[in-house]
Amino acid sequence: MSIDKAYDEWSGQYDTNKNRTRDLDEMVTKNILKDIPFSKVLELGCGTGKNTQWLSKHADEILAVDFSEKMLEIAKEKVTDSKVRFQKADIIKDWDWTSVKYDLVTCNLILEHVEELKPVFEKAFSNLEHHSYFFVSELHPFKQYKGTKARFESTNGKIELETYTHHISEFISAANDAGFELEKLNEWFDEDLRETPRLISFLFHKK
Repeated sequence: MSIDKAYDEWSGQYDTNKNRTRDLDEMVTKNILKDIPFSKVLELGCGTGKNTQWLSKHADEILAVDFSEKMLEIAKEKVTDSKVRFQKADIIKDWDWTSVKYDLVTCNLILEHVEELKPVFEKAFSNLEHHSYFFVSELHPFKQYKGTKARFESTNGKIELETYTHHISEFISAANDAGFELEKLNEWFDEDLRETPRLISFLFHKK
């Protein structure tokens, strides 16, 4: 099953099933971005709009994109603010769906489905104003080393999505090659700090 079709199928239960990764990502996004000034936002991988809701309270304009039609349908029902525009788009293809310069690009829980990071970072950089930010929140590679990946239960059994493991150094290298500077790197845990961190987040700066 293709990744977009898998997310289409997942969409009906994505907001309601038990999902520590989803819930922690929402907290991380608010924690890191609450002190960052931004007006125009490009949200990559908006899904059902869990982070779009919070972003819409702090931005003047948001383009929220995803490649799952069903996820977008739910997001549009949930977030009706006129400052938010939703767009079906695949970020590994040409970004011909936007010509605007943003002061914040966010990317949440989608890069594990992207084989090559460099083109995404280059496109994010070129679509940002100077003195702006690129925020990335992803499943920690340490979790991936242990076999954790995006999966869900369907009526036909468990569905595991195709994923790629990106080491921490890959994120840093892709960002450096694109022209970003690393401002923050954080690792995020569940309750027990002795366990493997669940998420990793990066805040990159375009100076």
